[in-house]
Amino acid sequence: MVAAGAPHPGARMVLVSAIASGQGKTSVTAALARRLVRMGRRVRVFKCGPDFIDPQLLARACGGKVHTLDLWMVGPEHCRRRLAQAALEADVVLIEGVMGLYDGNPSAADLAREFDIPVLAVIDAAAMAQTAGAVVQGLRDYGPVQLAGVVANRVASEGHARMVEASLRGVPLLATLPKQAASLPERHLGLVLPDEVDGLDAALDALADSLQLDEAAWNTIAPRLPAPVPDEPVAPLLAGKTVAIARDAAFCFLYPANLETLDALGAQVRYFSPLADEPVPDGADIVYLPGGYPELHADKLAQAGRWQASIRAAHAAHKPILAECGGMMTVADSMADKDGRDWPMAGLLRGRVLMQQRLAGLGPQGLRTAAGELRGHVFHYSRLETDTAPVQHTFKHPSHADGEAVYRAGSMTASYFHAYFPSNPAAAARLLLGELAGDGA
Repeated sequence: MVAAGAPHPGARMVLVSAIASGQGKTSVTAALARRLVRMGRRVRVFKCGPDFIDPQLLARACGGKVHTLDLWMVGPEHCRRRLAQAALEADVVLIEGVMGLYDGNPSAADLAREFDIPVLAVIDAAAMAQTAGAVVQGLRDYGPVQLAGVVANRVASEGHARMVEASLRGVPLLATLPKQAASLPERHLGLVLPDEVDGLDAALDALADSLQLDEAAWNTIAPRLPAPVPDEPVAPLLAGKTVAIARDAAFCFLYPANLETLDALGAQVRYFSPLADEPVPDGADIVYLPGGYPELHADKLAQAGRWQASIRAAHAAHKPILAECGGMMTVADSMADKDGRDWPMAGLLRGRVLMQQRLAGLGPQGLRTAAGELRGHVFHYSRLETDTAPVQHTFKHPSHADGEAVYRAGSMTASYFHAYFPSNPAAAARLLLGELAGDGA
């Protein structure tokens, strides 16, 4: 900890990455975060790339909000601002990568190089020993990137760990994590939600206990204090407006940064739960239905008569409604669950939503508005069968090919597109207000 009156030394920063998904990045990041918090360190955690599920788990591990870092969707300056502020407030900054270190455009490696952040390589050592060294050398040299060290995951014994360490040719083995008796179950959009996991905090503590951390090697990582970046002013384009946001297990995909942007835009936010059959709050000027897992709660949503009547009333009163991905699914005529059973939904958008095993949309996309480009992403396994013609399409990054359809039904805007509001607050305000069209729309 910093003595009173002493200059702040900054924070130790690492980007936790691996050769691919499924290597244990989230488990290692969560274990390291919980372990360091228990050691009295102030820990901030970020997630690289668009994601709603892992940040909720990591927030439980570190006890604070987990924001997104992405060179395209978030932008370099906004990322730099987040990192600089975190380094002032914390002793440790952990960034969980996305997919493999060099996967994507931009990749986790691009982020690490942009901000000179060393990489902590997670190696699934369950089926290898000395080959771990070859994997680590390749991860380091291909980019190249600066390596802080290695965490060997799913090690079988102390002897196994020593074989891995001997293969690393001087790269520090910062920690090992044995194979866990139980792991978090997976769902088609990633890990289950933290609130759905019984005993999650006990599981995180067990992970932290299992992590064999070489504290001396960890302390060789030099603290960094990036130069501060001034905040960008945001015009209060939603001043005096109340935005009602659906928020429960069916509507849970909300970036913390989107809520901060609504605050900066001057909006008042009120939450309600369609799953609890709560109606749109009285006095709401705008309704925001974010994504989530509505298909897992289709029966309860179909029986939520007060909620359905209230969203129809808001629509009839011409209040702007933004229905985003899972939110759009709940305002179609019907939704089929994973077993193929049809459930009646709010019926504001003609058509039927069907679940499928194959991904229907994935990747970064943007939306053109009269206030400029609004960036975000898509990730969904359902499809909408409708005869409603889209008013425009998003565009894919980096190809600029047509992406998701964007629909208008009266005062409602609906799409599978997840918007990241801080990428263009003025465009986000227009989207919420239903003022959509822009050049090239």
